[in-house]
Amino acid sequence: MSSAAEIDLEGPPAPLLEVRDLRVHFKTDYGVVKAVDGVSWHVNEGETLAIVGESGSGKSVSAMTILGLVPSPPATFPSGDVLLRGRSLLKMPEKQQRKLRGSQIAMIFQDPLTALNPVFKIGDQIAEMVRIHQDVTKHTARKRALDLLGEVGIPNPAVRLNQYPHEFSGGMRQRAMIAMALANDPHVLLADEPTTALDVTVQAQIMALLEKLQEDRNTAVVLITHDLGVVASYADRINVMYAGKIVETGTADEIFYQPRHAYTFGLLSSLPRMDVRRQDRLVPIQGLPPSLAKVPQGCAFHPRCAFATDACLAEVPALMSVNGSATGNGHRAACVHSDRVAMAHEEKIR
Repeated sequence: MSSAAEIDLEGPPAPLLEVRDLRVHFKTDYGVVKAVDGVSWHVNEGETLAIVGESGSGKSVSAMTILGLVPSPPATFPSGDVLLRGRSLLKMPEKQQRKLRGSQIAMIFQDPLTALNPVFKIGDQIAEMVRIHQDVTKHTARKRALDLLGEVGIPNPAVRLNQYPHEFSGGMRQRAMIAMALANDPHVLLADEPTTALDVTVQAQIMALLEKLQEDRNTAVVLITHDLGVVASYADRINVMYAGKIVETGTADEIFYQPRHAYTFGLLSSLPRMDVRRQDRLVPIQGLPPSLAKVPQGCAFHPRCAFATDACLAEVPALMSVNGSATGNGHRAACVHSDRVAMAHEEKIR
């Protein structure tokens, strides 16, 4: 029996996957690294949630934690939980977590060349994923692998089935990774930088493929990336992360056209725009992300922020609704100067 029976997905409507106040810290010689520090979000069936931010902001660590792939120690989990339709994933026994990975929650890793085993044929690797979670014969699993390669748009799948990862191009390896992730029809697909190192044309093909597969299967997709341009056309909602925290969250339209956090404004200012008549020079964010072992006092972004004042050092800003309320799941930002950010954005796009 497949592991789909292990988790009861019946019951009242609820987020398919929910992360509650997740904190993942690592003890190092340089101090405690707060890789993820109080992150909460959810994703529903058929929805695409994008998590964006610079390298080192905690995006990938949160995804690996959901799958139970972060070792403990050195990682510690002071608080928080991850729920699949109300049932805790972090509190499951390791054996049950292994059954869950690849069956109900699957992941597309950011580097398929290292994620795929170089000494096994592509078809064997996909078939193994099927047989681990389903009680089927080798022949049936291999037929499933063949069908999946065709589904993700790999030409001559019968030939490619017997080839090794190094015989595939970068885009084809990524398609093979997607086929492997979809082998058991998971409810949630975590895509960690799925278009990294691919040229723009192939990026568009991969994102269009993910969108089509999601529509066909009603899968929830969590898209992890540092590239806002990739998520512009595909994400329903966006979480912007900085220094282990979510600093702004909202729909794609809200994030792109009504940013309320200085960091989001900085990311957008560094991107070329085709929807405005006047094109100013791109403005990069000055400085570097902070060490997560020594996060600056108050707002972690203030040393790099053009809007920073003494008020930014007083305390860590809470994630508040843009209208000033602490409740609700709409457009929220953790910035004491959100009104100034809004005015600066309006001025920029005029």
